[in-house]
Amino acid sequence: MKRLLLSLVTALTLFGGSPDTARAQGSSEYGSGLKFNLNQEGTKYMRLIMWNQIWFRSMQMNPGTAINGQSASSVTDIGARRLRMLAYAQITPRYLILMHFGINNQTFLNGGAAGTSGTGGYGAGKKPGLFFHDVWNEYAVVPTKSPVTGKANKSTLYLGAGLHYWHGISRMTSASTLNFLAVDAPIFNWPLIENSDQFARLFGVYAKGKLGKFEYRMNWNKPFATNLAPTEGAAVDNNGVSRMSYGGYFEYQFLDQEANILPFKVGTYVGTKRVFNIGAGFYHQPEGTQSLSNGVTQKHDISLFAVDMFADLPFGDKKKNMAFTAYSTFYSNNFGPNYLRNLGIMNPGTVDPKFTDAKALAGPGNLQPMIGTGTIWYTQAGLLLPKGDNAKARVQPFAAYTYKNFEALGKANSSFDVGCNFYIDGHHAKITPQYSTRPVYTDKNTISGSKGSFIVQAQVYL
Repeated sequence: MKRLLLSLVTALTLFGGSPDTARAQGSSEYGSGLKFNLNQEGTKYMRLIMWNQIWFRSMQMNPGTAINGQSASSVTDIGARRLRMLAYAQITPRYLILMHFGINNQTFLNGGAAGTSGTGGYGAGKKPGLFFHDVWNEYAVVPTKSPVTGKANKSTLYLGAGLHYWHGISRMTSASTLNFLAVDAPIFNWPLIENSDQFARLFGVYAKGKLGKFEYRMNWNKPFATNLAPTEGAAVDNNGVSRMSYGGYFEYQFLDQEANILPFKVGTYVGTKRVFNIGAGFYHQPEGTQSLSNGVTQKHDISLFAVDMFADLPFGDKKKNMAFTAYSTFYSNNFGPNYLRNLGIMNPGTVDPKFTDAKALAGPGNLQPMIGTGTIWYTQAGLLLPKGDNAKARVQPFAAYTYKNFEALGKANSSFDVGCNFYIDGHHAKITPQYSTRPVYTDKNTISGSKGSFIVQAQVYL
């Protein structure tokens, strides 16, 4: 009992871990986080990570929007973008188990548990259901360090299985949600999101590791079933008895080497690492979508490809610790003819039956053309400003640009984001305001203008 109590106390108080972990998060206080050892050597341990991201938003709505039954051209709200917990244990030097659960996207009227609606204790948006994001087991065939000699291996190989996040097609497809440069991911980086995957995860097996400065991850998965009714001339998600998919991401890391214990890729190191990587990835699922051609069902493969570049480079006086962060990626997606998905994060809008003018082609609320057959180019960049008298407090303005050219739309579109990270204690405590635009199509060949969204995010993670 005494030993158990000692372990629990250690779990709640140990914040003096490895320097690499501390520097990677931009906080000298955090150390190795909420972690406790299961043996004296520290080769067996458990780590717990908890975080929340609360959004304050003021948004312009697409034309033709109603909110809670009333016509609306704008809305202001507060909601939970992510409330999560992740735990993993290194049971032996070769064996790791991970579980990750939580909720996402709860607003004042949606995001509640299944069946919640109306008014009352189980009214609209209330009591969201927890679910598992990741659950996997992993075995080190060739670990980072030899269990016998303790020496580092130049090449590594890990095999795992479960509901996992070890994907391509780009660096941002495996993005960590804890350390974005912008307020969030652009969403199209998860091209299967909530259709044939479960919140960007799939059941399958994976292999990951390093060959010197070359990092790889490969997977073989069983996509979740989709069954949308085929439409004439436009592919939709319908994979029948889904065929196995396969994919991977391959990256060369020229400068500092990034950890790959977990799959989550860092968005910005806040001046604590010198990184320059180039990568490429792919995803393929046979017969993942269907369409109709003169009433006859046609099946189409899903074939996705991406190339990208990531740079995070401190420069100038080391005491000032300025840094430049940039990420750019190009996606080439083929879901079948004229495939198009319209999405909006935490969308509060529904169709307004009273609206008689030209409605947004994407639909109500903050919906926009997000994913489709065609190409996407996305670039973001940020500048970490010099340290002031308070060494912890940092400021990092950023901007992002998106260009989409989808087969289903006769005209390409552009959008941008601009904002600033105010770091109180690295990514562990930060506030991020961001303004974003989105295009509004009234038909496939007409962009009537754009709508704006202003978000302020408060993030804490331990």
